[in-house]
Amino acid sequence: MLHELLLALLGFTGDFVLDASPPRRRAASQEAGGDGDGDGDGEVGPAFRLAPDLTFLQPSERTAIERLISLGFYYRELNRFATESRDLSWIQSSVDVSSPHSDKTQKGKVRKGSVYRRAIANGITEILSVYRSAVLQVEQNLLSDPLPILATVTHGLNKFEVLLPPLYELVMEIEQKDIKGGQLLNLLHKRCHCGVPELQSCIQRLLWHGHQVMFNQLTSWMVYGILQDQYSEFFIRRQDDRDGENESSQRDVSDKFKQKLAKDTSLASWHTGFHVSLDMLPEYIHMRVAESILFAGKAIRVLRNPSPGATLQEPVNQSQNSKGSHGMQSFVGGSGAPKELPSFSNISAEELLPQTEADKIDVMLKELKHSSEFHKRPFESAVGSIRTIAANHLWQLVVVRADLNGHLKALKDYFLLAKGDFFQCFLEESRQLMRLPPRQSTAEADLMIPFQLAALKTIGEEDKYFTRVSLRMLSYGMKSSTSQKDLQKPNASELSSQGKATSEIALDGWDSIALEYSVDWPLQLFFTPDVLSKYRKVFQYLIRLKRTQMELEKSWAAVMHKDHADFSEYCKDRKNNSATQLRRQRSKPLWRVREHMAFLIRNLQFYIQVDVIESQWNVLQSHVQDSHDFTELVSFHQEYLSALISQSFLDIGSVSRILDSIMKLCLQFCWSIEQYETRPNISEIDHITEEFNKKSNSLYTILRSSRLAGSQRAPFLRQFLMRLNFNSFFETTARGVMNSGRLRPSTAGAQL
Repeated sequence: MLHELLLALLGFTGDFVLDASPPRRRAASQEAGGDGDGDGDGEVGPAFRLAPDLTFLQPSERTAIERLISLGFYYRELNRFATESRDLSWIQSSVDVSSPHSDKTQKGKVRKGSVYRRAIANGITEILSVYRSAVLQVEQNLLSDPLPILATVTHGLNKFEVLLPPLYELVMEIEQKDIKGGQLLNLLHKRCHCGVPELQSCIQRLLWHGHQVMFNQLTSWMVYGILQDQYSEFFIRRQDDRDGENESSQRDVSDKFKQKLAKDTSLASWHTGFHVSLDMLPEYIHMRVAESILFAGKAIRVLRNPSPGATLQEPVNQSQNSKGSHGMQSFVGGSGAPKELPSFSNISAEELLPQTEADKIDVMLKELKHSSEFHKRPFESAVGSIRTIAANHLWQLVVVRADLNGHLKALKDYFLLAKGDFFQCFLEESRQLMRLPPRQSTAEADLMIPFQLAALKTIGEEDKYFTRVSLRMLSYGMKSSTSQKDLQKPNASELSSQGKATSEIALDGWDSIALEYSVDWPLQLFFTPDVLSKYRKVFQYLIRLKRTQMELEKSWAAVMHKDHADFSEYCKDRKNNSATQLRRQRSKPLWRVREHMAFLIRNLQFYIQVDVIESQWNVLQSHVQDSHDFTELVSFHQEYLSALISQSFLDIGSVSRILDSIMKLCLQFCWSIEQYETRPNISEIDHITEEFNKKSNSLYTILRSSRLAGSQRAPFLRQFLMRLNFNSFFETTARGVMNSGRLRPSTAGAQL
């Protein structure tokens, strides 16, 4: 009987111990490695029973034996789980082994693989080997005892009564819920918190086996930049192609960017390749740590897979980086191919990430892997160190080798109009062209002529970045019906409705002028389509503002030339030129209004160019000089762009609409007074003057409101308001203009 009991303890039933489990489970246990998942009947209790015809057993003995043979059932089920999870023979019969989600066996059943479950099965095998050794020791004790008793078996296997049942419940939950990957680590981590030291040590050992897989995946990801995750169990996951397409912008520039992604795998991996899967992220790993792991792996992928067409320069002192100059063969035609920096096409991954640094990362992960327990603080510290290493080398690649600071300066020169002489020349050359409606098919080509002429006159050969700049007319901004002709004849209803216009209102059809900037690997990691779109948004705002200022100045110059000619004629013959003198007197209120407009536009432009752009540029430059971390630079640059947009009021719909209306009114006024001599239009100019005064005072009222006083705009905004209200004119008129109708031109001129 004792030999039958010992065999039952190892999962073998017979006449003495019967197997009451369902036929399918029994077959699965006999054919370990088949499709026995144990979840068909939902039974969770032991299925081994003593034969009912054993009348020679006392009730107490039957109870003790039934308690012992339940260990045999648990052993058999745990052994079945371990055998199935560790058996890889079914891979050969898979229809599609490469599928990351499921594999199909010959039986037609869906079989999901799991390296984490296999690791746990290895840990269970270790525990079962200890159990088998205990059963063998019990057998030896029984053979050596002249009077073998049941108490010998009970004493030898007593400790497993607190181990095998919870382990059986654990594997049943794993099988029934199909738990794997990070979810399996979560389950084991929760089960570790129990009051039984023996059980706690066993589950910790299982968790250690699971962590071995995780650390192997971390090593592959953070040392080599390779994602080893066939069954989607790692918390770093490859992005689905369709998700990337849905998240991509529909603009033309984004289409070009997606074409670059298709050609450059490292760039695609950086922007749309990978993400953190919250489903597989263990609860004891913070999201911040997971994002650091994601960044480190992506950075290692970039450093180990440099683009074949990379145009990099030798590492030099950062202070000298922005001072170097190279001859430019040709810069006319900004839409042409960009001039390349000195090319080092044979650059290797060893230069970007030395092997010593990779070995250092590997050593840190191995120390964590070989630790008997998972400790949160050392893990987070190691991840932080690895992230710092990756960020520093990525900084070296992007900032030093790819000359980031030079490209930032180029974007400031062209997108933020720091090269004022170039854009002044461009607007003067294109002024007559912009008096006509843009032609949908040729507008971009028409603008290229003044663009090239301005470049020839103002851009020197030392500017190696100009060939990366190209001029475009964005199709969605094209409004051929609006031009100078349309703006010259506004009626009163149109003027009164300007305040209700949407933020997309256009000054005229040329509002869609935009710039593009060509960036190569690895600068696409820094200058993303979203970043370039922000630069483009600011540029379109600034070029409209500069165009408005130029029109006001040109109008003043033309009229003054005419006025000087009239005054000269009047001085020659005072008696016969009284009409000329009268005409000069009637025109003076118009020039006061023009000065009022120019005063506001000049101060607004000075505020944006000096108080906003230059001050924020100095802040960014200090960060670039002090920081050696790529992610910090990205963050600083995002703050820089956000400050430009915020302090320029582009993020406040009400203010941006008023500014658009003011610029439109200024252009209308300029074009109206140019025809004042041939076609006097007093009522039209009165309407423009009235609307301008309302808009300008509304602008002042909004900018001095308490809502903006406490924002980041406050320090420089106060300087702007002080310049506008230096003689208290705006403050005085803001109280009355909105209620009293309009301010007379002569009154406004007298105050200014």
